[in-house]
Amino acid sequence: MSDTQITLQSVKKTIRLLLLLLGMLLVAFALSADWLGVDATPGFGVLQMVSLLLGISSLTLALFLWMKARRPADAARSLQADIGWRLAATGLLFVYVTGLADLIGIGTHVGPDFIRPFFGPLQLAGFALGGIIILAGAFLYHTSRGSRDNSSMEFLLKE
Repeated sequence: MSDTQITLQSVKKTIRLLLLLLGMLLVAFALSADWLGVDATPGFGVLQMVSLLLGISSLTLALFLWMKARRPADAARSLQADIGWRLAATGLLFVYVTGLADLIGIGTHVGPDFIRPFFGPLQLAGFALGGIIILAGAFLYHTSRGSRDNSSMEFLLKE
């Protein structure tokens, strides 16, 4: 390996690590803002939601970059891997839409104890569903053939 390749690999590894740490930090901040005493509004505020969404995006990107780095550089693209990428991106979009539903006017739940909208149970269910979709996409990408001749999910096609 040349020095350029080693340097490029170390830069990629550093970027993946920074994305992972940034994602964990943003998610931890968003979920513990109340305990830290930095919550400006009652309930789950907009800044907390944006922090949580950016953290989940960073973690998802770090995961896929890590899985891509584990594949050989000459591995052929597979339909299953492409579906995995796109499914995870769809799940991330779903998480964003349900997370920001109050801001775009489709998720406003005003309860008797709240003057302002809050993160309700339907949004929480949508958020969880988006996370499951992201994980399903990551699973499909991970189990795609990579350098093997066949996918590890080939057993689904056998009769």
